Amino acid sequence: MAILNKQDITIALGRLGELAQSHDLNIELLLLGGSLMVLEFGTRDSTRDVDVVILQPTEIAGVRALVKIIADERSWAEDWLNDAAKGFMVGITQGPIIFSGPGITVRRPAIKQLLAMKLCAWRDDIDIADARRLLQELTGSRDDIWQKIVPHLLRGQELKARYAFDDLWEDIYGSH
Repeated sequence: MAILNKQDITIALGRLGELAQSHDLNIELLLLGGSLMVLEFGTRDSTRDVDVVILQPTEIAGVRALVKIIADERSWAEDWLNDAAKGFMVGITQGPIIFSGPGITVRRPAIKQLLAMKLCAWRDDIDIADARRLLQELTGSRDDIWQKIVPHLLRGQELKARYAFDDLWEDIYGSH
């Protein structure tokens, strides 16, 4: 698996748009995970893949074929762009556009949804660093922010997420 930095990701997304346009497609993606943290928030320098939800076209086989072309061109794994993380989403929120070009538009989810996903994952120092950055983007009291996150928590992960949230809050803001 390749290590993808900000430049790699933006070039590959631009190329995906070019290929889409040449195939009369318009691709809309919702960017998640490490690649979003690289592009939008700069919390890390690289990631191993580009996690997305493919919003358009609804028939995603064509998008996967274009992703394979780029993988072949760049000697990357065929799943450098994948939708495996969509199983960790509860609903879909659409935040601002973070990348666009001919044939492609890429948005990110709302911060509250991204934070909910990180709190449910809470696997390692990378998730913690990402969650810290996302929490700092939200305003409001501890309870207000928690209530914004709750609708996006994975069923069965609420308690884990609450402990992670409380830990993170106290680490950043103290116990108040």
